[in-house]
Amino acid sequence: MLFSRKDLRKLIIPLMFEQLLAVSVGMVDTLMVSQAGEAAISGVALVDNINRLIIQVMAALATGGAVVCSQYIGKREEGQAQKSGAQLETVLVIFAVTMMMISLTCTRPVLRFVFGSVDESVMESAILYFMVTSISFPFLGIYNAGAAIFRSTGNSSVSMKISVLMNIVNVLGNAVFVFGFHWSVFGVAFATLLSRVVAGIAMTILVLGKSNPIRIRHISEFIPDGSIIGKILTIGIPSGIENGMFQIGKLSVTSMVSTFGTASIAANSVGYTIIDFANIPAASMGLALITIVGQCVGAGEKEQAVSYTKRILKYAYIGDWICNIILFMMAGVFSSIFNLSAEAHGIATLILRCFSVTSLFIWPLSFTLSNALRASGDATFTMIVSIASMWIFRVGSSYFFGVVLGLGVLGVWIGMFVDWAARSVMFVWRFRSGRWLERKALT
Repeated sequence: MLFSRKDLRKLIIPLMFEQLLAVSVGMVDTLMVSQAGEAAISGVALVDNINRLIIQVMAALATGGAVVCSQYIGKREEGQAQKSGAQLETVLVIFAVTMMMISLTCTRPVLRFVFGSVDESVMESAILYFMVTSISFPFLGIYNAGAAIFRSTGNSSVSMKISVLMNIVNVLGNAVFVFGFHWSVFGVAFATLLSRVVAGIAMTILVLGKSNPIRIRHISEFIPDGSIIGKILTIGIPSGIENGMFQIGKLSVTSMVSTFGTASIAANSVGYTIIDFANIPAASMGLALITIVGQCVGAGEKEQAVSYTKRILKYAYIGDWICNIILFMMAGVFSSIFNLSAEAHGIATLILRCFSVTSLFIWPLSFTLSNALRASGDATFTMIVSIASMWIFRVGSSYFFGVVLGLGVLGVWIGMFVDWAARSVMFVWRFRSGRWLERKALT
């Protein structure tokens, strides 16, 4: 077997801590800005949906690079794996800089286009937060590229350690800028910016250092190479379109939520912040599958790819049940941590409990299993399923339940659950058919 139990622990445990730390950044920001009231929470929450869109596309491109690197490592072609890592850095930096420039020059038009008419106090908070955090995109791109490179080698502890550093900087920055200088939204945004700058610099040093088995040795390796970039984009573009359309669909739903009032926006934001913690085990297993299945496919070990996927999916379900049972019992306590009105607190508690029950059964099938398909090169299938399910089921069902039936935010979340169910059915069918193993990123 390519991965021993020790290898799996070495890969998965740091990934779980890294995901915990990554989610904590958003949690800290939301907690800190909640001190300034629901308008500030709502403004930051609206922008976070746009930022997540950009971050998800970065993650998709990083996934493409990780799959290519992993498959080359499985084939024992370390030179090609090294070149692929350098090209991934180039692709992500170009994308991140482009997004930063668009965000800085079109801040208000973008926010008006996406969210329409919201309270002016909410819009002012959103504009400020968007402008400051957009400066961090290039550094976040560098971090994501480096994390993907190290994960492809089976070493996820590097990105975990940098996540620790990022969180320390973010927490200290929030303490100084929000409580010390009373900068509110700007303080939260600036702390996030500083934490990502530090993470990007630290990751660059490690990617170029001797601790990286496929380290980048020459600056010339960053010069765009069409053949390698093409392989990365074979996975990255479908995954990017999938993630991008997924987030655009969520933005459409968020725009729907914005018509329900400030309390609903705040409750929806807090709900999304808290559920990220419940998703940590299953999300971490999904990241692990990219490395594991990628190397198995590269080595021609299809049976091992299937076996490892089943094992990792079982781990995902165990973690998912533990976290969501706790979430169901503690939903009211968790939502009370935020400075919400009684109305917003009640909405948040309700949607969290509904989420925890539904997630017990289908979240890993919808989101963890799909990464095994992508790692084998079957990214186009996951893209088609995810986009169709998003627009037909999530957006359509959210409108039906939330607006037509008048269920408000709860209806929007029910629409999300319907989307999960549809994705789960299709991904399980694809996995059991074996057709996902007929695709390869390296052709």
